[in-house]
Amino acid sequence: MNYKRILTIQDISCVGQCSLTVALPILSACGLETAILPSAVLSTHTAGFSGFTCRDLTDDIPGIAAHWKKEKISFDGIYTGYLGSTKQIDDVKAIVRDLLKPGSLCIVDPAMADNGKLYPAFDDAYVEAMKTLAFSADIILPNITEACYLTGMNYRENYDRAYIDELLKRLDEAGAKTVILTGVGYVEGRTGVVVYENHRYAYYEHKRIANGCHGTGDVYASAFVGALMHDKSMYDAARIAADYTVACIEYTQGDASHWYGVKFEPLLGDLIKACA
Repeated sequence: MNYKRILTIQDISCVGQCSLTVALPILSACGLETAILPSAVLSTHTAGFSGFTCRDLTDDIPGIAAHWKKEKISFDGIYTGYLGSTKQIDDVKAIVRDLLKPGSLCIVDPAMADNGKLYPAFDDAYVEAMKTLAFSADIILPNITEACYLTGMNYRENYDRAYIDELLKRLDEAGAKTVILTGVGYVEGRTGVVVYENHRYAYYEHKRIANGCHGTGDVYASAFVGALMHDKSMYDAARIAADYTVACIEYTQGDASHWYGVKFEPLLGDLIKACA
C-alpha cells in the first residue's frame, strides 16, 4: 500500500469516544497519515452528559483551508462525519474541490439522523444542504433513517428487501454513486450492511447486539474508510468494519461504568491484522 494522506472533517468530543477521537486513532492504525479539521470542540458528547461546553469552529475552517491551499497540501481521500451547519457543508464542498487529489475519494457519512428522526441540531434546510454534499461524493455511508431523509422516502421500522431496494434505487436516481447502507436487518437478532456499487447489491449480515454503544457509527465509518484506503475492496472494507465494530461492542458489554462509549482501542490490533 502506498503511504496515503487522508483528511477527516468532523467535531471533537474531547471525552466520549466518538467523532475525531475515534476517527484519528482508527485511521492511523490502518496505516494512513491522518489530517484533521474539527468542525467544533465539545467537552463531551451530548448523549447522557449534561452541562457540556461547545465551541463552533465554522469561522476557522476557511482560513485553515486557505493556508493548506497556499502550502500546496492535498489529500488522497477526504472523509466527513458530523458537520454543524449548512455553512460548514458549503466549506467542505470547497475543500473537496480545491484539496482532493484528482482520482481520489470523497467519502461522506451524513451523520444527521437515526431511529426515524433528525438529530436535534438539524432541520430541513440542513437536509437539503447535506444532499448537495452526499450526492457529489464518491461514497456515502447513511443508515436507513438518513437514506430516507436524503430521498424523501417514508421511514419504516419494519421492512423487507423490496423496501431496501426501493431506497437504494432512489439514492441512485438522486445521484449517489456508491452506497454503504448500514443497520439493515431482515430477520430478528441479525443486522448487516448493504454495499451498492455499480448498481449491484451485496449484503454482509452479522449478529445484532441489542445493547449498543454510543459512537459505534463513527467506529464503523472510520474502520470502513481505513480498510478501503488500505486497498481493500468495497465489500471487504464493509465486512472488516462490521466485524470490528461488533467485536468492540461485545468487548464493552458488562461494564456499567463505561456507558458513554465503546472500548475500541484494545481491539485496534485486530483491525490492523484484518487490513493486512
